[in-house]
Amino acid sequence: MEKIKSFTVNHNTLVPGVYESRRDPVGNSVVVTYDIRLIKPNVLPVLDNPQLHTIEHLGATFLRNHPIHKDRIIYFGPMGCRTGFYLLVSGDMANEQLFVLVKDMFTFISTYDQKIPGTEAIECGNYRDHDLKKANEAAQHFLNDLYMIEDTSLAYPE
Repeated sequence: MEKIKSFTVNHNTLVPGVYESRRDPVGNSVVVTYDIRLIKPNVLPVLDNPQLHTIEHLGATFLRNHPIHKDRIIYFGPMGCRTGFYLLVSGDMANEQLFVLVKDMFTFISTYDQKIPGTEAIECGNYRDHDLKKANEAAQHFLNDLYMIEDTSLAYPE
């Protein structure tokens, strides 16, 4: 079986940031998958489940309500390794535009202080598994890393 692209990335050199993971043609358009890496792989601690779950709920809510990009958002969800998230977007987006969107989303998450959307039993399959404070902290930590990034090429490190 052919190795998928994400398994060919050297995770030992990967640092927090935003990367273009893949581009898939769909009809006359393209779906772009972005790797939003919050934690350096293979270095503990990774995001815990309540923290990860809350970031997912807040990020998805932010993106699907975004005044400009909401119709282009296909998916925002966690990586199984718990070091980041995948964002799937329909169509090309300028790198600078993507960075603004990601920064705005994580600013929203880092300062969010209301009831977490989708946390009733009828709305979520694990509605009790959330931690807003830790989600706020992880988002702020990632923002600090993101503001230090000078290379916005979205290319994985060699």
